[in-house]
Amino acid sequence: MIRLGICNELFEGWDLAEVCRTVRGLGYDGLEIAPFTLAPLVTDLSADRRREIRRIIEDSGLATIGLHWLLAKTEGFYLTSPDPAVRRRTGDYLMVLAEAARDLGGSLMVLGSPKQRDLLPGVSYEQAEGYALEVFQRIMPSVGDLGIDLCLEPLAPSETNFLNTCAQAEALIARVDHPHFKLHMDVKAQSGEVEATVPELIRRHAAKAGHFHVQDVNLKGPGMGDVDFAPILKSLVASGYERWVSVEVFDFSPGAEETARRSIDCLRRELDAAYAKHA
Repeated sequence: MIRLGICNELFEGWDLAEVCRTVRGLGYDGLEIAPFTLAPLVTDLSADRRREIRRIIEDSGLATIGLHWLLAKTEGFYLTSPDPAVRRRTGDYLMVLAEAARDLGGSLMVLGSPKQRDLLPGVSYEQAEGYALEVFQRIMPSVGDLGIDLCLEPLAPSETNFLNTCAQAEALIARVDHPHFKLHMDVKAQSGEVEATVPELIRRHAAKAGHFHVQDVNLKGPGMGDVDFAPILKSLVASGYERWVSVEVFDFSPGAEETARRSIDCLRRELDAAYAKHA
């Protein structure tokens, strides 16, 4: 069965224990964490603090899903840099993030980070793909040994010019060829693909996806805009996807609790209908 989670940056400024009580009270099963909400760099999080965060989440009845926004608000990291030292530093930090995800009780990481993968001047798409391949081939044995899935997120051309479609991401994933290196899907991002609708993309790719984010294209939560989530969740259930679906929003203006409540109400309603039709 699909489990529902929500990303913690929505609750900016809240005490973690209060976030967890609110999220669990609304019916969510898991909390997904943006590392910058915990510390400027994940290396600043002591072992004791990691254990404390995990305890707070688990004592509330939630699971830690994992980490996303991996390179947000950091400097010096770049996946497709022609400088091998920068690529090595980036890969090393991704491995440290994987250790933190494990310590916090998580099982996955979502790699979007569009501004740390854009094509740099003079770097072709094929060269960038080779640089990224080098990073992933080096780090995935260690990431996998930690029990963490690294989920690669294709993003719309408005956000990046490298890896814009599920097909492009899956081609790179196939070249890396590691069981813990998976596709990440996202309603907003996949809405930018011009050759297929989101439900069609789900039917093609979701069975092999490692994670899924939901939000409206207006950047608010599910049920708070014009996106019809009924066919999206129907396709997701029919695809056999049985992992996490996390609410990730970018417009916080309706308020954290209101967004979280309306989002799960929409998702529960459409998921229940999708499972009933699929039975």
